Amino acid sequence: MIIPFYILRNHLAPFLFAMASLMGIFLLQFLMKAADKLVGKGLDWLVIIKLVSYNLAWMVVLVVPMSVLVATLMAFGSMSQNNEITILKASGISLLKMIAAPFVCSLAVAYLLIVFNNDVLPDANHHAKILMYDISQKKPTLSLQPGVFSQEVDNYAILARHIDQASNMLYDVTIFDYSSPVKINVVTAKEGRLYFSPDLTKLLMDLTSGEIHESEADGTTMYRKLIFQRHRIAMNANQFAFTRSNEMSRGDREMSVATMNWRVDSLARIRKGFDIYLNADVKKFFHGDSLAKAIQVKPSYQNKEQKISNILNQVLSAKNTVVGSAARVQIIRNEINRYLVEIYKKYAIPVACIVFILLGAPLGIMIRKGGFGMAASIGLFFFLVYWAFLIGGEKLADRGIITPFWGMWAANVVMGILGIVLTYRSMKETVTLDFAFLKRFIPKRWRGEEMTAVNETY
Repeated sequence: MIIPFYILRNHLAPFLFAMASLMGIFLLQFLMKAADKLVGKGLDWLVIIKLVSYNLAWMVVLVVPMSVLVATLMAFGSMSQNNEITILKASGISLLKMIAAPFVCSLAVAYLLIVFNNDVLPDANHHAKILMYDISQKKPTLSLQPGVFSQEVDNYAILARHIDQASNMLYDVTIFDYSSPVKINVVTAKEGRLYFSPDLTKLLMDLTSGEIHESEADGTTMYRKLIFQRHRIAMNANQFAFTRSNEMSRGDREMSVATMNWRVDSLARIRKGFDIYLNADVKKFFHGDSLAKAIQVKPSYQNKEQKISNILNQVLSAKNTVVGSAARVQIIRNEINRYLVEIYKKYAIPVACIVFILLGAPLGIMIRKGGFGMAASIGLFFFLVYWAFLIGGEKLADRGIITPFWGMWAANVVMGILGIVLTYRSMKETVTLDFAFLKRFIPKRWRGEEMTAVNETY
């Protein structure tokens, strides 16, 4: 029991380190991508923290399998580099026994990730979509420029000829008020101060020493002028406030497996009804020799021409009906494929944790390097290949070129077979992967050494 715990202990630190590093990379990428939607809108820090927290869910789904691969490469690479693998083999412990403990742990990790995909990820994706939509609807904070009319506030045009940025004071202010459809108000003041109410629902303007000019919108029969020393205007600023939406419709990535299975069953019944309807239309309009009998009637020439015209119209109508129904069937089939792709994806990505144990253990032994750089490079390469399989399979499955099952599981099958082959070879013989030949492609001034002959070991 000591050796399995020792092997697992060698996996723990690299796994946690890889998780932290990769989560940081994904988080930084997300913040850079969403920065233009967040900056300058006066959002509360709690809103930004919630948005990041919701998006951490999909990051965990991608990071955990990759961390398993990196940890396996580092653990077995370090053990191979320190000749611990050779010692264990000499002691009668086979490679399968060394992989057994990490393999069992990968089963547990895969199960937990499946539960996470089904119970946590859909709700997190849904809340993230709602929150991002609400943020996108919020206008940036009001900004004024000297000598330029600002129409960011609905029904108002604000002009300040001079602005003191330090004290937030406005001088020589002119405001056109269009809030009343029957009146036009023009407000002028020597100075004013613009600020938001605490709940950001009102934009308040405190004016000093000014005039209000009021007239009718459809004529000049009424004109009134008011002189004031102090006046406050309360403008609606809901477009600058952050409000939360109650609910939005859920997409396929925001549903659990049970919900998507129910959708698939409902769509399958609808498609079956369309198939029955199509078959009935075909039999009704094209079955037997009804058209031939209709054409062979022998009334007058004009009646026959009219009869043929009616038959052709019926055939054209039947064709349009069949084509429309067939298009609807294809749309339903594509929607079913889309749901099935998401269902299989919720299981395929967690199972990659198991596949990467089978792939990473023999690769770690072969490279004989336990550093994070080598493990991360090889792990990133295989994960990119895996992700290319997954994305390509999803696109092909959505278009109906391949089945959703093979679209999502092809990557696991290919990587799993490769892992089994490498494990078998590592059990039968000692195989070493030497990357020293890559030095030939690096200039000498970058290496800091003279070019020497490199002996490759096979």
